[in-house]
Amino acid sequence: MTDLRIAAVGDIHLGEDDRGQYRKRLVGIEERADVLMLAGDLTRHGTLEEGRVVADELRGLPIPVVAVLGNHDYHSDLQYEIAGELRDAGVVVLDDDGAVVQCGDRKLGVVGGKGFGGGFAGKCASEFGEREIKNFVAHTRYIAESWKVALKEIVAEKRVVLSHYSPIKETLEGEPHEIYPFLGSYLLAEAVDTAGADLILHGHAHKGSEKGMTPGGIRVRNVALPVLGRAYAVYCLDCETGF
Repeated sequence: MTDLRIAAVGDIHLGEDDRGQYRKRLVGIEERADVLMLAGDLTRHGTLEEGRVVADELRGLPIPVVAVLGNHDYHSDLQYEIAGELRDAGVVVLDDDGAVVQCGDRKLGVVGGKGFGGGFAGKCASEFGEREIKNFVAHTRYIAESWKVALKEIVAEKRVVLSHYSPIKETLEGEPHEIYPFLGSYLLAEAVDTAGADLILHGHAHKGSEKGMTPGGIRVRNVALPVLGRAYAVYCLDCETGF
């Protein structure tokens, strides 16, 4: 049985002037990885034209591609249209659900979506007070519960959670503490710890840190492009050196 190698990156922020440029950075990816995962913020302003650029950059890659959208991809209220363009290009787009991806002779379960904010244990928003605050936290809780259900239902050898927002504060280190509540939520980690997974990938925190771990011991990796400093990182689910 071969090792399962995951190439991952987030926050590539492609614009119309990037057409054909990111694809060059993916040449030979099939020699290094079995699947490519994109952790949101694929576009700059969430326009349909930018979404089409991203779709064209990913179309016909020799390995499966799984993606979630990020807050930038929602900015122009065209998130469903962008997701449609990506799916037409053969990309698996998760929206708080899961999919099983065939990676050579291995089956990989991937669960996730954009995620959302709220903060972390001890310093977080709660469902109390104004309706707007209640809705904010309830939205994150709904997402977390959806991931937990999807993880429990998916049948695969390994399970990865793909998000834009962070489930832990450790991978946000380097960002101003004041904006932590807008970069992620402990509810996401709590849900994944309950259901179980082998790895969590996220982006969003451009000035954050790459490595962290949930309270339950699940590895978390911040794969935002500015953090990685390269087109993508590769993580091996079967070998310690891959992390």
